[in-house]
Amino acid sequence: LAFAGIRSGDKIADLLPGRGYFTRLFSKVVGEKGVVYAVAPPPRPNAPPDAPSPAAAVTAIASEPGYSNVRVLTQRPTDLSLPEPVDVVWTSLNYHDVHNAPNGAESFNKAVFNALKPGGIYIVIDHAAEPGSGTRDTSTLHRIDPAVVKTEVTAAGFVLEGESDILKNPDDPHTARVHDSSVRGKTDQFLLKFRKPK
Repeated sequence: LAFAGIRSGDKIADLLPGRGYFTRLFSKVVGEKGVVYAVAPPPRPNAPPDAPSPAAAVTAIASEPGYSNVRVLTQRPTDLSLPEPVDVVWTSLNYHDVHNAPNGAESFNKAVFNALKPGGIYIVIDHAAEPGSGTRDTSTLHRIDPAVVKTEVTAAGFVLEGESDILKNPDDPHTARVHDSSVRGKTDQFLLKFRKPK
């Protein structure tokens, strides 16, 4: 969060927040004057009737005392439409998934660009694939080559402002699915910080 530069009073969009790990952290950092938009996808068309909503976890967080600055939105990430421009858009361990839809990454990055204030920050964290592998492993190993992310995001108009090795794990061979017990919870991950030009 320090690398991202998130501050009290910021407005943040947490895209595809899962169980809300970062949603909780953002809420405390931005405080009462800030807002966290937890943007969860709609249920899958083929999901069982009793399957929990993808927004269930963050909806529960938003109803807890101390998290009144969390607003839950249910939207497709490529059709992002926020109530106001935000300071930061954050997505963690999801970029490879949006890449599996037709024009998904291109539409996703364009939506993020439009959602940010001029000068706003876009953070992408994901599981690293083998260097040079491109998008080969997005649907099988659930990994992506960070070089592809840099190329695609800058093509959408962003400037790469920095990257951090804080989530790097050189012992990850990049050959296992990210849910495999040999690497689950300890994959090599990249952390990229982009800025929308002012």
